[in-house]
Amino acid sequence: MSTSDGSDIFYGSIPVFRGFASLMDPDLYSPLPDDWSIGIADIVESTKAIAQARYKAVNMAGAAVIAAVTNALDGREFPFVFGGDGASFAISPADCERARNALAATAAWVQDDLDLVMRVALVPVAAVRAQGFDLRVARFGPSPNLSYAMFTGGGLGWAEAAMKRGEFAVEAAPSGTQPDLTGLSCRFEEIPSVRGVILSVLIVPGRDAEPALFRKLIEDVVALVERSPDAGRPVPTGGPPLRWPPAGVEFEARAQRGGPLLKRRIAVLAHTLFAYLIMRYGIRVGGFVPKTYIQQVVENSDFRKYDDGLRMVLDCTHDLERKLTQRLAEAAAAGVARYGLHRQDAAMMTCFTPSALRSDHVHFIDGARGGYASAATALKGAVA
Repeated sequence: MSTSDGSDIFYGSIPVFRGFASLMDPDLYSPLPDDWSIGIADIVESTKAIAQARYKAVNMAGAAVIAAVTNALDGREFPFVFGGDGASFAISPADCERARNALAATAAWVQDDLDLVMRVALVPVAAVRAQGFDLRVARFGPSPNLSYAMFTGGGLGWAEAAMKRGEFAVEAAPSGTQPDLTGLSCRFEEIPSVRGVILSVLIVPGRDAEPALFRKLIEDVVALVERSPDAGRPVPTGGPPLRWPPAGVEFEARAQRGGPLLKRRIAVLAHTLFAYLIMRYGIRVGGFVPKTYIQQVVENSDFRKYDDGLRMVLDCTHDLERKLTQRLAEAAAAGVARYGLHRQDAAMMTCFTPSALRSDHVHFIDGARGGYASAATALKGAVA
């Protein structure tokens, strides 16, 4: 990773923590510099799109934000979090203009190619702090291969609310503008539950919650999940199902740059057939070892994270679901937290793999029948 312009020195200097159970330790989080900005994106009326069973399109839009900004920054590391129907990230002043252009182009592409409306905003960290909130970031390493960001301080929630009010908006680029989405794909099939239910979980603090009580709740919930097989990871050890042609071939074709859509479809079909045969028969090609790649896919999946609230997509037993629901209902009744749960029969994966020869490819997990967006809808209906 280049540090020539100094923009990634701050984030790169934050130590990576490995044990997810320690995520509420405030010492793991570092305050974002005042001159940084927060990028926020979400799909307008994502609930309506989900009601039309457009789950994959919604997830592709959210992941496209991260792919476009990463590629605009020449692959340098920056803190981001995938939220299902959107994404959030933090950016240095040196990278702000490139991030703004990537956001604008992504909003145009989402409208043109996915027929969805994406709201995007860039919010100065100083503006967030002026409202009495903070923005602190940690780096969680789900595997030795990569790390991704966790955010705390309440600032992301305030920034998202400001975006929804129309503040700090980034205008979409002109129709036809294409972001660089190199590496964005969705070749794996849905991942069915093997333990009972795929549960999308979203837990945020109650409006007047004592921080110590909320921390205890999150630690209790994580401890419950950690005792389940493989900590509830919805991605099986052998990787997600893979078929050809992949269900996401149309999305991947639309994410390609250049040439008529038909030509891009044919190119993606040919490329995915080659990839399918390599993966299906375990054929080594140069430095690419299919077995190693699949192991990294499993380890690098972001099925649990923290961004001013705990998000998890779990493959869990009905007993674990019952225990989680009971603990969360008690916390909600006491005003400690608000929560949303959404049950479904499968999870889905959207991949960002700039290079299959590197180990830091990241795989975004959501529920396959509404996921985080539906959990957020349930959260809105909850009583604090």
